[in-house]
Amino acid sequence: MGRKINFIVLTGLVLVCLLLGTEYQYLETAQGIDSGDTAWMIVASAFVLLMTPGLAFFYGGMVTKKSVISTMLQSFVALGVISVLWVVVGFSLAFGDSVYGIIGNPFTYFNFNNVTVSPNPAFSETIPFLIFALFQLKFAIITPALITGSFAERIRFRSYILFMVLFSLFIYSPLAHMTWHPDGLLRKLGVLDFAGGTVVHMSAGIAALAGAIYLGKRKEPIERPANIPFVILGTGLLWFGWFGFNAGSALGANTDAVIAFANTNLASAASMITWIFFDRMQHRKMSALGACIGAIVGLVAITPAAGFVTIGQSVFIGFVAAVVSNLAIRWHERTEIDDTLDVFPSHGVGGMVGMLLTGVFAKDVGLVYGETKTFIYHLLALCVVAVVTFFGSLLLYKITDLLLRMRVREDQEHRGLDASQHGEHLL
Repeated sequence: MGRKINFIVLTGLVLVCLLLGTEYQYLETAQGIDSGDTAWMIVASAFVLLMTPGLAFFYGGMVTKKSVISTMLQSFVALGVISVLWVVVGFSLAFGDSVYGIIGNPFTYFNFNNVTVSPNPAFSETIPFLIFALFQLKFAIITPALITGSFAERIRFRSYILFMVLFSLFIYSPLAHMTWHPDGLLRKLGVLDFAGGTVVHMSAGIAALAGAIYLGKRKEPIERPANIPFVILGTGLLWFGWFGFNAGSALGANTDAVIAFANTNLASAASMITWIFFDRMQHRKMSALGACIGAIVGLVAITPAAGFVTIGQSVFIGFVAAVVSNLAIRWHERTEIDDTLDVFPSHGVGGMVGMLLTGVFAKDVGLVYGETKTFIYHLLALCVVAVVTFFGSLLLYKITDLLLRMRVREDQEHRGLDASQHGEHLL
């Protein structure tokens, strides 16, 4: 079965390459393009792409030495798989003509047809539609990569690739459509998600929880992280890339981008400091690993609110997210669920905190401004997204497992995934 699926995948890639030879009229004269906005979006897209290698270092440093390469590659390979998938059909499913506000028509931009260098007023009037599509691609790349931390050290590589494709098609794309498309169901209800707290972090965190439950516990839990400097490097790359992630979501070089840029930095800084001092209050060491996790949690929590809140409110969001996620990790450690790198307590819970606090602080429409509608819809959306993503992911894990057994054999797990899956070793 595995060899047949490999052949099908290779055949599909050949056909895709042939299809990509189609002329797309990229050279037409584009009107209304702002060179400053376009330049910023090219840079922001590159920033966000860098986050995935950063995530590879972040995760790779936290696992055991015999699975570092495998863990890093699980993030890195998303750059290739999702890029092709997004061009063929993913972008259409996320941003194509709306079907009941839930998903896009797969034929609207199939194979990037009609994705030109002219602006598309439905999404942005000042940048080429092509750069908008490529910017959104980077979000689609990192989301399944985030999930990998929950089942690190026990998943077969080919099975993970299949799950990544299914997740992107059936969970990520509909969520992106409902949240960011002008006719999306959640967007029309007034749910705010500036840069992906719901679409990226909540969905990844909840899918990670489902994966940890489905695959079960490791035989040999991590006793000592392989390389803490890798984790610090990964955190730095993620923090750097997050400026493109959040400020780029303003879709131009404008005041919203500046506000999001400032809020991103301050929330992460506040969360990092809160995390290490909260650890000390609990009689734990002020560790480098704790500082890195705290910084990431702050980045996660500010993402949905980045362009909607003040600097003071962003600091508060970082503070609250650090305390809640820290407590969630301590609670999680006492359960039987083996989320290897605490993806759910960090990204899932951090995303939920950010989403709810967006409903509290969002300018003019939040609870602090006397409005209740936005917060109620955020609470409702949180519940619906959590349930649909959790059970939808469980179903996708089951389907993947039926097609390609997901969990490695016990002897392969003992040898480590670097050797058993890739025939490589960390020096």
